[in-house]
Amino acid sequence: QVQLVESGGGLVQAGGSLRLSCAASGRTFSFYAMGWFRQAPGKERELAAGISRSGGRTYYVDSVKGRFTISRDSAKNTVYLQMNSLKPEDTAVYYCAADLNFSLNTVAEVAREYDYWGQGTQVTVSS
Repeated sequence: QVQLVESGGGLVQAGGSLRLSCAASGRTFSFYAMGWFRQAPGKERELAAGISRSGGRTYYVDSVKGRFTISRDSAKNTVYLQMNSLKPEDTAVYYCAADLNFSLNTVAEVAREYDYWGQGTQVTVSS
């Protein structure tokens, strides 16, 4: 079993930056592809960014391309989401999720593929 703990959310002005961190427990972090989902009020949860087990493949939803960067540090069992040039429409609860995946270079894009979830961290971008 994997436990995921997010940190780094908060309130920021439009144009600002935040870095989210997700620390994973256990010694099998390398078995999991990781994703950052987000859910705004009244909207469906969407995958904002994902990274494969190897780190060699990433996914970004179109609305964050060029502004967000996902990365992972296997030595620290941590995945990061660097968010730059934030916009009010980025306001959401951000969830870290882990997908037990036999492929080294696959990123699942749907929530049902993910096996473990963090509790979420609020990101609010003011205009």
